[in-house]
Amino acid sequence: MGTLDEIPLARREDIISHACGKFFKRIIPMLVIMLIVNQIDRSNIGFIKAELAADAGVGAAAFGLGAGLFFVGYALFEVPSNIFLGRYGARVWLTRIMITWGLVVFCTAFITSATQFYVMRFLLGVAEAGFFPGILYYFRQWVPNAWRGRATAMILSASAAAFLFSGPITGGILGLHDVLGIPGWKWVLFLEGGMSVAIGFVAYFILVSSPRQAKWLTPQESELLLAQLAREDEERNKTITQTSRLKLLFDRQMLFYCTLFFTMTMTGYTLVFWLPQIIRRIHGFSDFGIGLLTAIPWLCAIIAINLVGKISDRFRHMLDKVLALAMLLAAFGTFLATLGNPWFGFVAMCIACVGSKTSATFFWPMPQGNLPASIVAPGIALINSVGNLGGFFAPAVFGYLEQKTGSTTGGLYALTCVSVVAAVYLLCRNLNGIKPPNAMERKNV
Repeated sequence: MGTLDEIPLARREDIISHACGKFFKRIIPMLVIMLIVNQIDRSNIGFIKAELAADAGVGAAAFGLGAGLFFVGYALFEVPSNIFLGRYGARVWLTRIMITWGLVVFCTAFITSATQFYVMRFLLGVAEAGFFPGILYYFRQWVPNAWRGRATAMILSASAAAFLFSGPITGGILGLHDVLGIPGWKWVLFLEGGMSVAIGFVAYFILVSSPRQAKWLTPQESELLLAQLAREDEERNKTITQTSRLKLLFDRQMLFYCTLFFTMTMTGYTLVFWLPQIIRRIHGFSDFGIGLLTAIPWLCAIIAINLVGKISDRFRHMLDKVLALAMLLAAFGTFLATLGNPWFGFVAMCIACVGSKTSATFFWPMPQGNLPASIVAPGIALINSVGNLGGFFAPAVFGYLEQKTGSTTGGLYALTCVSVVAAVYLLCRNLNGIKPPNAMERKNV
C-alpha cells in the first residue's frame, strides 16, 4: 500500500470514481433486473385477486392476511439470510434467493384453498428473505459513502419500475386465459416464477462479491477502492463505544430505524397490493388497460426518485427532514384518494406513490452510512425485517376494513394518520433534544 499512499489525493479520488463507475455499468443493471422481477413476483397477486377469490376461495380478508403472511416469513429469516450472505458472498446467496423464490411462485399456481394460499405466501417470504437488505449490504462492500445515495436511488427506481412493467405484463398474461385449458392467473404464476429461476442462473455468472474478485478492475482500482471502504468503516467505528454486537443491534438508534421503516412500509405495500383494485373503480378498461393505468403512478415515482437521488447525497446531514417532507407527501396522496371521483383518486395515488418511493430514497442512506461495520449486515436486515412487518399489518387490516365496510376509505384514512404522525416526529425531534442518528455522518465529512 506504500505506493498507493504516494498517489495524490485528487488522482486517488479519480481512480475510485472510475472504479465505482465500472461497478455501476457492470453490476447495477443486473441488480436492477433482479429487483424488477422480485417486485413483480411479490406483487402479482394484486392483479389476480378476483381470480383467486373465484377459483381458490380467497376472499378479501383472506387475501389481506395471505399478502401479509409473506412478511412474517420474510422477517423471521431475514437476519440469518444476511449473515449467510456475508459468509458466502453476494454472487452465491443473492442468486440462491432468486431461484428459490421463483420456484415458490411457480408452485403457487397449484393452490386450491385459502389455507394453501397462506402457506405459499409464507414460504415466498422465507425464500425471498434477505434479498433487498442483501443488496444494500452489497453496496457497503463496493460503494463509498459519496456514491451510496445514487446507488440506492437506482435500486429503488428499479423497485418502482417493477410496478411500471408488472401491470402491462401481468395484464397481458391474464389474456392467456384458457390457453391449453389453463386459467390466466395460473399462467401469470407459471411464467413469472419461471422467469425468476432463469434470471437467477444468469445472475450467478455476472455478480462479483467484492472488488478483489472483479477481473474488470485494475489492481490499483481494486486496492484503492478497498482502502477507501476500510477507511470509512474505521472512521464509523471510532464513533461507536465498545459494546457487544447484540447491544448495538438493539440500541435506541436501531429502534428508531425499525419503527420509522415500519410506518413507511405500511403505506408502501398497501399501495402495491390494493392499487389495482382502487384503479378498477374506473370503468371501461380491460385487464390489460388496468395494467397500463396501474403503471402510471409508478412511472411518476421513478421520475421523482431519479430527481432526488443526488439530493440524498448532497443533503445527507439533514436526511431526516427531507424524509419527513416525503412522508407528508405520501399522506397527502392517501388522504386525497378518499375524495372525489375515481379519476381524482387515480391522481391522488400518483402523489402517494411518489411520496412513498422517495421516502425510501431518503431513508436507506441513513442506516447504510451510520451503522458500524461490525453490525451492518445483520443491522440492515433487522431494520428491513422488523420494518417489513408493516407490510403484514397494513394489508391485513386494510383487507379486514374493506370486507367489513365495503370500502377502502377507512384504510386510507389510517395510513394518512400514521404517515403524518411519523413525519411530524421527524420534523420536531431535534426540538426535544434528541440527537439525529445521522449525526455520525456529519462528523466524518
